[in-house]
Amino acid sequence: MSEVNAEFGQALDTHVLVVRYALFAVLAGVANLASQALVLRLGPAYPLILSILVGTGVGFLVKYVLDKHWIFFDGYGDQLSELRKIIVYGLFSVGTTVLFWAVELTAWHIWYTDAAKYTGAVIGLTLGNWIKYQLDKRYVFLKARS
Repeated sequence: MSEVNAEFGQALDTHVLVVRYALFAVLAGVANLASQALVLRLGPAYPLILSILVGTGVGFLVKYVLDKHWIFFDGYGDQLSELRKIIVYGLFSVGTTVLFWAVELTAWHIWYTDAAKYTGAVIGLTLGNWIKYQLDKRYVFLKARS
């Protein structure tokens, strides 16, 4: 089975798509944490919340650009079209992050163990990323519909 982008004629086998998507999530996470570390190293006067906000922004932009070009093969439209994509992508990111946290915390509150918390986190991340891909394919990168 493969995903095909009609505009560019690109086809990715499902396993390639899954590996890329997972790798890009890891790269965005590394960019997020590295940015946070950089902000904290610039001076102890910078609050923790600033490092988290900068890291989140950097991670978001890295993931958006990688998904846009290497998952959905999406070209650039006009400025308004790109702004719409970024806003909708961001809203879906927030929504699926809340889902991830909810699953993780629910597992913790049911069993009160680290194993439950991390199992919930893995399930929440997996579910959130799968839903995010489906939403992005249908509502963000419209030309990527197969």
